[in-house]
Amino acid sequence: MEGFNAEGSDVKAIELADSVMAAQGGRKNWDATHYIAWQFLDARKLLWDKYTGDVRIENLKDDTKTLVNINTGKGKVFRNGAEVTQPDSLAKYLQKGKEAWINDSYWLVMPFKLKDSGVTLKYLGEEKLATGPDTDVLQLTYQNVGVTPENKYKVYVDKKNHLVAQWAYYKNAQDSIPAFVMPWLDYQTYGNIKLSGDRGQAKLTNIQVLEQVPETAFTSFEPVDLSRK
Repeated sequence: MEGFNAEGSDVKAIELADSVMAAQGGRKNWDATHYIAWQFLDARKLLWDKYTGDVRIENLKDDTKTLVNINTGKGKVFRNGAEVTQPDSLAKYLQKGKEAWINDSYWLVMPFKLKDSGVTLKYLGEEKLATGPDTDVLQLTYQNVGVTPENKYKVYVDKKNHLVAQWAYYKNAQDSIPAFVMPWLDYQTYGNIKLSGDRGQAKLTNIQVLEQVPETAFTSFEPVDLSRK
């Protein structure tokens, strides 16, 4: 992506990131993927139009529904039984929706975003995981991107199949102990790409890659049927 810190990244780390992209379907298939739907833990259901940036977010703990375009920040929100019309409140909840999408989509499609704008990649060497696979370890740090650019990740890439096998999250880049370490398991093919929803004790479920969705999905708060006819 434009803005990826190629000069500050290791050549081996870049090659490794490219191998992950290829193993999960390749850049061409990723770019051609139109709609992705999934459920993030027991918190939210999301539908994302990758072409337009439109996102539908349904909170599973209350009646909040957010229809927001992540590129423009514009949209509308339904909360506490009514549409939010007060400008300050609307702006607040649209921003919350965008931040939820940033988090929840990263949990699902991070391997496709290893060379995103603002990312610096470093190769940290090899490590055999307790779960079995021998891996190459990538470090991701960020510059002026996202909601929490001070974060750091270590991404463990299976040497045999080049799929991400594990990630470790550090709240601050200077931290030596991760806030969590989770596996990436149960890869399946959706459309023309591979995705993993199993993070061990945390699950991303109801994953779908779709070519069409109802026209009202990003304009109406009414329920959306994504079942394939």
